[in-house]
Amino acid sequence: MSVALAAFLAILLGAVVETIVLRLIVNMLLESGAVRKNYLDHNIPVSGGISFPISLLLVFLFFILISRYDAGLDTYLIGIIAISFLGFIDDMLGQRDTLGFKGHFGALFKGKLTTGGLKALGGGLVAFFLALSLMVEEPGSSWGEIILNTFIIALFTNMLNLLDLRPGRALKGYLFFLIIIVIMAAGQVNWLLITSLLGIVIAYFPLDLKARVMMGDAGSNVLGLSLGYFSVLFLSLPCRIGILLFLIAIHIYTEKFSLTRTIERVPWLRVIDQLGRSNENG
Repeated sequence: MSVALAAFLAILLGAVVETIVLRLIVNMLLESGAVRKNYLDHNIPVSGGISFPISLLLVFLFFILISRYDAGLDTYLIGIIAISFLGFIDDMLGQRDTLGFKGHFGALFKGKLTTGGLKALGGGLVAFFLALSLMVEEPGSSWGEIILNTFIIALFTNMLNLLDLRPGRALKGYLFFLIIIVIMAAGQVNWLLITSLLGIVIAYFPLDLKARVMMGDAGSNVLGLSLGYFSVLFLSLPCRIGILLFLIAIHIYTEKFSLTRTIERVPWLRVIDQLGRSNENG
């Protein structure tokens, strides 16, 4: 089977599986009362992104059955499941009285562990686990690169969380950065790894744009971790350093200013942000 055919199958299968899994997940969330008011004060199911790791696992199972699976994807899948679980905990149990890195770590230093703090600490451990696993696969890596890779994965994970405040915004951000990463890698990527999640994202996109379900941290964490993992796996050291500087700058900015207000003030960003939404969901 050619790479192109495998990639096409991954997109197609990811989209089909996610369509089925998401429908079941949304019904489950509604029946269990797992709903939350969005920015328009509408009650909608939260944590729909828990469907991402389930669908990804099913896609990978298919490729195992047809002997097109790379055992190196195991570590990535573990990271996806773990980060989605941490996000799900924050979605279900989190309080919104403590926000941002300063708030969560400030509470931690006072002896209080918030769900956001758990997510941040757990996310850092997952990022370190993935970075360390890559060192095992690439023995030439230095500890400096491991630290660099850990921060890229961790900060990318949180950045997609910062974007997930309006319908479709995090997904648009994911697709934008994914294209940038592929371009920076000059197309030298593992297409099966990328397209498996891409098909899932494509299937999820319409419901998110229509504000029928919130992916929550359970979903945005998956998207962000994937971008970070793709970056450290496919990009050169200078590119990774540039990405880390960008991520640090974004996080410093969002600690002081509202990202939503910034997007609303910049015309071209506002147009992209609102693209695909109806009048009912802003």
